[in-house]
This record gives sequence, C-alpha cells and structure tokens, in this order.
Amino acid sequence: MKKIGFLSFGHWSNHPAYNARTASDTLLQSIDLAVAAEEIGLDGAYFRVHHFAAQLASPFPLLAAIGAKTSKIEIGTGVIDMRYENPLYMVEDAGAADLISEGRLQLGISRGSPEQVIDGWRYFGYEPEQGETDADMGRRKALEFLERLNGVGFAEPNPYPMFPNPPGLLRVEPHSEGLRERIWWGAGSNATAVWAAENGMYLQSSTLKNDEGGKPFHVQQAEQIRLYKEAWKKAGHQREPRVSVSRSIFALVTDQDHRFFGQEAGRTDKIGTIEPGKRAIFGRSYAAEPDQLVKELAQDEAIQEADTLLLTIPNTLGVDYNIHVLSSILKYVAPGLGWR
Repeated sequence: MKKIGFLSFGHWSNHPAYNARTASDTLLQSIDLAVAAEEIGLDGAYFRVHHFAAQLASPFPLLAAIGAKTSKIEIGTGVIDMRYENPLYMVEDAGAADLISEGRLQLGISRGSPEQVIDGWRYFGYEPEQGETDADMGRRKALEFLERLNGVGFAEPNPYPMFPNPPGLLRVEPHSEGLRERIWWGAGSNATAVWAAENGMYLQSSTLKNDEGGKPFHVQQAEQIRLYKEAWKKAGHQREPRVSVSRSIFALVTDQDHRFFGQEAGRTDKIGTIEPGKRAIFGRSYAAEPDQLVKELAQDEAIQEADTLLLTIPNTLGVDYNIHVLSSILKYVAPGLGWR
C-alpha cells in the first residue's frame, strides 16, 4: 500500500480560463478540495508556500480550517521556507493547527529556494548571522523549530505574572504532543537528505533536485532516498522513516483530459538551474491512458522507494476537475501498481 495525496501550489489569476481568480477563491476551493479528497479515499492534502506571489503563502489558517472540516486525511505543506519564519511563533501556529486536526499535520519545511523577489526574507525582518548564508539561516531556524516542538520549557517566568505559572521554565503554547515526529524536510540534494535523516525528519523529494551524476531523474532520486534511509538507520531512530515524492501524473480518460494534458505525453527530464552555479534536473510529467501509465510508472524507481506519492494538481481548473484527476489515478492506475 502506498499513501497518495495531492500537492497544490494554490495559484490564482484573473484569467477567463481559471476557476480560481482571487485569493479567496483559492483558499476556499482548497478547503473544499481537501474535504472532497478525503471522501474519495485520498490520504493527504498538501500545499506549497510561496511569498510575494499570487499563490498560497500563509499555511496555518488554511491547515486549521481543513482540519476542522475533515477527520482522516493527512494535512501538510510542501514546503515552508524557513528563511521567512519565526520558529517560536511557528511552533504556536503549528501546535494550534495540529490540535484542531487532532494530530494529522505532516509539515514539510526547507531552507527555501529562489523566490519572487530578491532576498525576500529581508523584508520579513530576517538577516543571516555573521558568516552565514541564507541557506544556513534556514537550516538553523529549522533546528530551533524542531527543538521547541519538543515542549521542554526554556523561558524564565515572570515572578509577578498576570496569571499563575506552573513550576519551572515555560514553553510556548499550545503544545501538540507528537508533532515533532511529523516534520518533513524538502531536500534538493543527497547531502541535505542525509542531514534530514540525522535530525529525525521525514524526507520530501520533489520533481527537481541537484543533478548529482547525470543519471535519469528518477534514478538519482531513488539513490537520494536510499542514502536517506541508510542515514536514518545509522542515526538509530526508533520509528520508521517516511519518504514522499511529488509527480505530475494525468490519466487520459476523457476528451477533456486529452485537451488539457495530451501534450504532456512522452515528456522527458529537463536540465536547468534553480540557483547560480548549481545544475538541476527536473523530472518528467506523466500523461497517458491508464494502461500505458501503469507501465511507465512501474519503471519509476523513486516512486517504488517512497511510501507516499504527492500528485501535483492544476488547482486553477477547479475542485470538480481536480477530483476527477485524483479519482482517475485511484480508480484506473493505483490498483495496477499495487498502491491500492
């Protein structure tokens, strides 16, 4: 069995072909989509976080709203850019959202990737420390976030508080027990996947990574996952590791599917850059009739290595069409691959 979820970037634009034309449209449709996805038996509802863009950016109100309207589906992010975050405030927000969802949050975080504006985290009031890069700052904040999620007191109480304090040092509230063990790291390289394992985070690997060897994307990603699992075992963690991979997969079962995504058939990996001096490889999309999809996906080594598959969706096409896309995978593709 493989967990299957969706990953939405939460775009909106005032375009005549879009069903999500405003931020309100995207937020409310995201809630409706998660509710409907739970009803068809999907395992997860995940959302990307981008700043200074017409996309989802503030995940916790959305996650809390979804948590209040669902009961089983995992709710997560893929990923939160830690360069923009206050770790303590994030502990409070995440704890509240997790309690509302009764322990279903699966938070993906990362050091971040290029954004819409130059050094956008500076506008949020953050600067790397002496000798740090912005990537170092993101990882440092991630470790502080993990530490504070443990719920151990660290703040000196006021001797004359407004309300009585419990004994000892104080922690930020609300604390959600177990959330520390449901944090994922979005790794773009083999080294950061190993770092995630050493620090007890699950692994999220997307449709792009650093090109580390020139092999096909799915082969490199599978190698990354195996290195992660080896590092997890070596670190001696007592729980089982989890790994998710993202893919754009479309089963062409209607004329509308063919019109929207027929041109994606036969696509191959691409080489490019996501930051200066680093060559990146971008994984292919999959679009074909179900029988052909089963054959192609069976050859994807990284999907085989992962326990969770996140299907990237075209959220601007609306809730009904996206539920059709997801239902088609569950009905026509997943059984042939042993995922269901």
